[in-house]
Amino acid sequence: MQRFLRFPGWKAKAMTLSYDDAVIFDKRLISIMQKHGLKGTFNVNGGMLSHDFYRRMDKDEALALYQNSGMEVAMHGLDHAFLAGSTGADIMKEYYQDKIELEKTFGKIMRGGAYAFGVVTDEIVNVLKTLGVSYFRTTECTGGFDLPTDWLRWGPTCRHADKNLFAMLDAFLAETPDKIYNAKPRLFCLFGHSYEFEDNNNWDLIERFCEKASAYDDIWHATNEEIYDYVQAYNGLIFSAAGDKILNNSGIDVYLWLDRKQVIAKANSVTEL
Repeated sequence: MQRFLRFPGWKAKAMTLSYDDAVIFDKRLISIMQKHGLKGTFNVNGGMLSHDFYRRMDKDEALALYQNSGMEVAMHGLDHAFLAGSTGADIMKEYYQDKIELEKTFGKIMRGGAYAFGVVTDEIVNVLKTLGVSYFRTTECTGGFDLPTDWLRWGPTCRHADKNLFAMLDAFLAETPDKIYNAKPRLFCLFGHSYEFEDNNNWDLIERFCEKASAYDDIWHATNEEIYDYVQAYNGLIFSAAGDKILNNSGIDVYLWLDRKQVIAKANSVTEL
């Protein structure tokens, strides 16, 4: 049996944005994303939700902006500390306290995030595993569209400041994963900071990116968390030996391409093929 993951609606491609620091310009960015139907994750420093920090939102502003926006809030370290060479205690404090603070503020379990300054080490990854964190975005761009194989070292496709941004977007939009030999799903993950658009006076760049991406109906737009959960649900499917049944123990309907046929493995049930 030849089987391939498909995103909801049997779409072969997904897109997500990942933006850091919870600055005031996230308001304009989210407005643009919502206008065009894009989704993403905003990585927040739980200890810096205050106007005491340059261009940061305070807790009330951040809560009002992110809640019910369709976007995900995730971790970015308590104080945006540079952790290269830090001890285990420093690493634990930075991420444990960040998780505590964000969960208290936003009322949800924090399951992912992004590394401050892009600093990722085995020690940091082990701390995140201890804290029950599932996925974390790096700053090491892949330039490609493969799904992550190590979700705690999730390399994005590119940052929005990349000079080849629209060439990569065009390549992604042109992808047609509809042949057995070329059927693996594709993912475009864009990252950056919303203050860059303000500093460089180029809000038109993200407006054009979102507008162009939204014109294609073969892309699933989702948060980092939604993509992670969906892929895990797919990976958790159990197939009968005869290949005539699929057990889906997750709470997510999973779309598949099985021997060139479209199938939905229904949540919390056995699907007969």
